[in-house]
Amino acid sequence: MLKRAVLLIAGLSALAGCDEQALATLGGATSTADQRADYLSAVATTDCVLIDQRQFGAVEFQANLTRQEVIEITQFYLAIGNAERLPEGGVRVTTGPCAA
Repeated sequence: MLKRAVLLIAGLSALAGCDEQALATLGGATSTADQRADYLSAVATTDCVLIDQRQFGAVEFQANLTRQEVIEITQFYLAIGNAERLPEGGVRVTTGPCAA
């Protein structure tokens, strides 16, 4: 399982020039483009960070996603370089309305 995840991330990183939908399809993402758009809009209301229950709960509610879906979309953005892990824990999304 870990080997598969590492290979997936390496493969997605190699395809960094591809668009998000192509990467989602190739990477086996289970989320739709609409779900990812709703996620990004919701994450923007949390100052683009997901650290604890307050942020996760807000994103789940606003985007009408389950916790697992929020985690999967966050992992997808981490894998393609559109999010970064924070030193104090949590994640900062760096794409869409959260792009610098």
